[in-house]
Amino acid sequence: MSAVAQGRPLSKVVIIGLGLIGSSFARGLKKWQLCEQIVGCARSSSTLEQGLALGVVDAVETDLGRAVQGADLVFLSMPIGATEKILSSIAPHLGKNTIVTDAGSVKGCVVEAAKRVFGTVPENFIPGHPIAGSEQSGVAAGKVDLFLHHKVILTPVSGHCPKAVSKVSELWEAMGAEVILMHHDAHDKVLAATSHLPHLLAYSLVDTLAKDDENLEIFRYAAGGFRDFTRIAASDPVMWHDIFLANRAATLEVLDQFTEGLAHIRAAVDTANSQDMLGVFTRAQAAREHFSTILSQRAYLESMSESIKEKQATFILQPGEQVSGTLRVPGDKSISHRSIILGSIAEGETDVEGFLEGEDALATLQAFRDLGVVIEGPHNGRVKVYGVGLKGLKVPPGDLYLGNSGTSMRLLAGLLSAQDFSVTLTGDKSLSKRPMGRVADPLREMGAHITTEQDGSPPLAIKGNPCLFGITYKMPVASAQVKSCLLLAGLYSDSTTVVEPAPTRDHTERMLRGFGVSVDQKGDTVTLQGGQTLKACSIDIPADISSAAFFMVAASIAKDSEILLEHVGINPTRTGIIDILRLMGADISVQNEKQVGGEPVADLVVRSADLKGIDIPERLVPLAIDEFPVLFIAAACAQGVTRLTGAEELRVKESDRIQVMADGLLALGVDAEATPDGIIIQGKGSDQAGVFSGGCVESHGDHRIAMAFSVASLRSRGEIQVANCANVATSFPSFVSQAQKVGLKIVAKDA
Repeated sequence: MSAVAQGRPLSKVVIIGLGLIGSSFARGLKKWQLCEQIVGCARSSSTLEQGLALGVVDAVETDLGRAVQGADLVFLSMPIGATEKILSSIAPHLGKNTIVTDAGSVKGCVVEAAKRVFGTVPENFIPGHPIAGSEQSGVAAGKVDLFLHHKVILTPVSGHCPKAVSKVSELWEAMGAEVILMHHDAHDKVLAATSHLPHLLAYSLVDTLAKDDENLEIFRYAAGGFRDFTRIAASDPVMWHDIFLANRAATLEVLDQFTEGLAHIRAAVDTANSQDMLGVFTRAQAAREHFSTILSQRAYLESMSESIKEKQATFILQPGEQVSGTLRVPGDKSISHRSIILGSIAEGETDVEGFLEGEDALATLQAFRDLGVVIEGPHNGRVKVYGVGLKGLKVPPGDLYLGNSGTSMRLLAGLLSAQDFSVTLTGDKSLSKRPMGRVADPLREMGAHITTEQDGSPPLAIKGNPCLFGITYKMPVASAQVKSCLLLAGLYSDSTTVVEPAPTRDHTERMLRGFGVSVDQKGDTVTLQGGQTLKACSIDIPADISSAAFFMVAASIAKDSEILLEHVGINPTRTGIIDILRLMGADISVQNEKQVGGEPVADLVVRSADLKGIDIPERLVPLAIDEFPVLFIAAACAQGVTRLTGAEELRVKESDRIQVMADGLLALGVDAEATPDGIIIQGKGSDQAGVFSGGCVESHGDHRIAMAFSVASLRSRGEIQVANCANVATSFPSFVSQAQKVGLKIVAKDA
């Protein structure tokens, strides 16, 4: 309950307009005891009488000036066209501290009306708009819970009184609404697209079909989709007439955009252009889901209350005993990214099996849809990409938002640097802190035009240059993402050479060859001649060894355990996890080895083992860079000391993985010391049943940290809670269910 509900209620609230919104607001005030008296005003005496009879208001008044005298707050909930007239009537009678707010669906005209009446917008005038409603209207239609779990947008102008904004916000929050701050111009543009245009289309569609000669048959056999869409055509015509006039400019702008899109799809139907139709339909289907997930993290809305935080999952784990069973973990994330990228710039249709439907890979997929590529799926890991060729990408409709995916940003930076248009790459708060200078600097050497923040972090503003020139680049730090970025840019140059300080994963080189591109690799040097054409192919993505790593460690540290992990990618640039665990004494056998689409795969059988601490060879660090969080859990369960050096790259991942893991291990009773380029862990040995003490650890939104500490529960003496685990969905959306399947006692709850 809000501070308003807990503290002293308002003495007097006046509601002008007792329709659906006004009467619902009144009912909410009463239920939560937010004011001592509610006075209702309306044009119709019958409405006032009904409001009194229903107990919606405590008193009624026909004289507006008399009604607002002594009011703490005045709520305007009448047709928006009457705003200026109402404000003129009440202005002389408002108290110095009386707050005025409204519920109008258009905010620009409300602000202008206030300026005309008062000369300027009063500091206590806080325009608002509850995004809630129904096709029903009238005082009897009001609902006490109408605003529950809905957004309310407040659009205070400069010079507003913060206390007034806070008071209005507290009232709405007490009724269960989420309060949002927004500029009134932005509000009107957004609502024109999301609310006003759909109503306009519903009215027009019903009116058009009602004029048809077969109108009775049309409406008789209309299916659920038609009824759902046209339901809003039953809304109050007068109210919507006023809204369209009040927001005419923004509505016309979005209507013109829709008309252009409608003309495009009409032409596609007329000419039987299958690919154009699929493009519209697949983009729309994906966007519908995308907007409710990834894009919601960068919405144009900012929560007014800092106390309202995005819900994050917490993993709660009980001590375990053993794990067993057979799993096929999700498809390899690195290969999933590359299948979409290379399939998009190939010629022909690329079929993908085993695509990882995690948020990172989906961010890449959505980015290429925004770049004009038609993509079907994903459907149970199957994707079809209709390639547009090296020069077929189109300017996106806006910034490309890549969520938490550093791979997407770095690889796309290389590809988009060579296009003939400009684009900006953005991401969530975590990605916005990641270093991008490591790709921006060498790309600039190739002639790319890229700007970043002063510290080299996103957003990346790229002004495309189709005339890149090749370079020979010696990477200062081993990074498959940097290498891949430069190879993608190299497709558009003459010749590009990358020299690695240590081997890194070679998925890009292998997949380029699968698409018919010649890539020369000699030792630590990779060279690519630009201008080669990519030919579409079929890709079968193996299970991700980075995801399998959690269960490899789980089976190694838990007594009497055995797990079979099927169809795991064992690319030699990724098998550092196997090599390191074997050096520690792990029992891992590789079975059924074969090649699938140029990538080696196998089944892995992992059994319990007595692990020992080791000095991890630096040559293996790049080959296991993503698996170290869970390797640290193995080290804690090993006998003796484990030392890691040469892994400073871990400090600039989704979190500072060295420090975050050290902090978590210490919190669970394990001696761990973070060093500048690694960590020293004093293992407790396999003979100790309770290596970890139990307790709470913070993952800092890092998916691999969250999953690593989940594995620790198998050797814990007490419950472990891992906070901030929502980002596990970026790489392993089915982790909890898979972990439960083999015996981990894990549940996920909203924080």
